[in-house]
Amino acid sequence: MLKLIGVFTSLFLISIIFLRIPQENVGLASFAAKSNLLGSPRSAQRFLNILTGVGILVYLGIAIQLNLSNL
Repeated sequence: MLKLIGVFTSLFLISIIFLRIPQENVGLASFAAKSNLLGSPRSAQRFLNILTGVGILVYLGIAIQLNLSNL
């Protein structure tokens, strides 16, 4: 069960990292601004930073727990 949660957390982190739009990429930035998918750029950036940090902490916790259970 913990391995399954670890896989989903890994996929979640990969998708979050792909959502982080570089500022110099005008095409993707204009799409995000026009579609209002994530709200304002500043709040979207803050939300993605928090979500990425929480995802990393969850992933590290699961990885540590899986490593300790294999000992």
